[in-house]
Amino acid sequence: MTKLNFYNFKDKVFKCKKCTRLVKFRKLISVKKRKSYLNEKYWAKPIVGYGNLNAEILFVGLAPAAHGATRTGRVFTGDKSADFLFKCLFKAKLCNQPYSTNRTDGLKLYNTYITTALKCVPPGDKPTTAELQNCFSIFDKELMFLEKKRVIIALGKIAFDACIKYFTNYYNLQKKHKFKHSAVYKIKDLYLIGCYHPSPRNVNTKRINQLKMVNLFLKAQKLIKHKLQNEL
Repeated sequence: MTKLNFYNFKDKVFKCKKCTRLVKFRKLISVKKRKSYLNEKYWAKPIVGYGNLNAEILFVGLAPAAHGATRTGRVFTGDKSADFLFKCLFKAKLCNQPYSTNRTDGLKLYNTYITTALKCVPPGDKPTTAELQNCFSIFDKELMFLEKKRVIIALGKIAFDACIKYFTNYYNLQKKHKFKHSAVYKIKDLYLIGCYHPSPRNVNTKRINQLKMVNLFLKAQKLIKHKLQNEL
C-alpha cells in the first residue's frame, strides 16, 4: 500500500461521524477547555496513528486523551502520559527526542508506529461495544498499512482487552489471554505484549517506572531479532 493511499485513508477517518455520542463529546471538550489551553484551537476530530509505516513495533493505546491528542491532533502528545512514555521510548532508542508536545515538534519514531484502538475520546474512557466495533473496521484498515509489524505493545489493560477483542473478531481466537505487564502472547504471526499504561496514576503509585518500561521496550526489540533468526 502506498503513502498516497494512507493519506487518503487518514482524510476519511478525520471526517468520520459514525458515533454520534463521541462526536458530541469531542466537540464538548473543545468548547470546555482547561484554563491552560483556553487560547488553543482544539483538533476535536478522530485520530489516526503516526510513525514509520514500515515499523515492526506497533504501540496501541485505547483512545485519544481529552486534552492530549484530542487537543493536539496526535496520539500521546501534549499530556503527562506522553511526557513519561517518550522519555522511555527515547532511552530505548525508539525515537529521536524525549518529548512529544505538538505535531510540529520534530519528533521522529524509529521502527515504531503508535495508534489507538478507538479513534475518538469516549466519556469516562469507556467506549460502547458499538463504538469499538465501528472503530475496529478503521483499526483493521490502519493495520493493513503496517505490513512489517511483528510486535504489538498494548498500553494498559483496556487497550489490551480491545486488541484481544479485535483479534477475536478477525482471527476467531479461542484461548483466553490475561493482561499482565510484560506478558507475551503469540497470535498468528504476531507477538502481543501487555504493558502498564504510562499514566500519572501508574507512575505516581510506582506501578510503573522508567526502568520497567524501557526494559519492556528492549524486550520487544529482542523478540523481533529472535523471530528474524528463526525465519533465516
